[in-house]
Amino acid sequence: MAEARAVPVHESTPAIARMSGPAFARMSGPGPAVGSVRELELDGEGGTFRVRVLAPEAPARAILVYYHGGGWVIGDIDLQYDTLGRELVTATDSTVVMVNYRKAPEHPFPTAIEDSYTALEWVDAHRAELAPEGVPLIVGGDSAGGNIAAVMTHRARDRKGPIIDYQVLVYPVTDCDFSRPSYNAPENQLLLSRPTMEWFWNHYAPAAEDRTHPDASPLRHDDLSGLPPAFVYLAEHDPLHDEGREYAERLAQAGTEVELLVAEGQMHAFFQMINVLPGCRTGLDLIADRINALTSADSSESASPISHACANGAPTPGAASSDSAQLTKGQPA
Repeated sequence: MAEARAVPVHESTPAIARMSGPAFARMSGPGPAVGSVRELELDGEGGTFRVRVLAPEAPARAILVYYHGGGWVIGDIDLQYDTLGRELVTATDSTVVMVNYRKAPEHPFPTAIEDSYTALEWVDAHRAELAPEGVPLIVGGDSAGGNIAAVMTHRARDRKGPIIDYQVLVYPVTDCDFSRPSYNAPENQLLLSRPTMEWFWNHYAPAAEDRTHPDASPLRHDDLSGLPPAFVYLAEHDPLHDEGREYAERLAQAGTEVELLVAEGQMHAFFQMINVLPGCRTGLDLIADRINALTSADSSESASPISHACANGAPTPGAASSDSAQLTKGQPA
C-alpha cells in the first residue's frame, strides 16, 4: 500500500476515501456460504438505513449484532465486512446482523448511534425469527463499530432496553483525547494514524460538546456499572490502544466482568484483514472461542480465558503469551 503512494486518508475527501473499500474486498475475497441472507431496510430519523441478516444452516446458538469500523465515515456491510460477517456466522453458528448505519459527514453524530440502537431494538423485537428462544444476544464491533457497540450497552441499560448478554469490543474508539502516548508513538502511525483519527472525528463530531458526550466518547460516561461481560481485544501498535485499555480497566473497576487481550505485533484494522493478515484469523478464532463458550451447554469444559494477556499475531488459533494477569469483576489491572 505504501508503494502505491496513495493519498493518505486525512488528505482525502470522504468520497475518495470510500473508494478504498473495493480494493480491500478484493484482497479478502468472498466469505463462506451461510444458511440464508436477508436484506432489510429500517427507518431511522430523517431517512432509512440497511441491515443484513446472515443466518447459519443449523438453528442459531446466539444472535450477534455487529457494527463495522471505518471511523463513522467509511466502510459498509457490502464488501469486506460481508466477508467478516459470514466468517463469524460459520465460526459461531450464530445469526449475525450487520448494521449499515448512516455515515458522516452527510449524517454526523448522533445519527450512527440512533440508527444502531434502532437496529438493536429491531433485533430484540424479532428474536423469534432470528434464533431459538433463549439464545444470548451479543453486540460487537471494531474501531468505530466497537465505539458504537459500547454505547449500545450503556443505552440499553439506561433505557431498560434489550438485555445484552455479552459485548465484543475490538480496538474500540472510547475517547476523543489525542494526547495519550499510544496516539503519538511513532511506531503506531501505520494504517491508522493520529492525523487520520483527527480527520474522522472532524467529520463525525466537529463540535467539542458532541465529542465529549458519552454517546461519542463512552469512556467519559460517569457510570460503567451494570453492563454485560466484555471481551476487549486490542492491537499492540494502535493509536487507540491506551484508551481501549483504560476503558477495559474502568469497566472492571465498575464491577463488570472483563477480559482484555492485546494482539501482539498487530496494527489497527488487522481484524478486518481476512485472508490478508494471519492475525485476523487468530482474532476470529479467539472471538469464536468466547462466543462458543458462552453458548455451550457445558461451558465449564471450555478452556479458561487468559485475561489481560498478549495474543501473538501468528496463525496459531488462540495463541497467547504467558505474561498475563486477571482483569475480572471488581479487580482492576
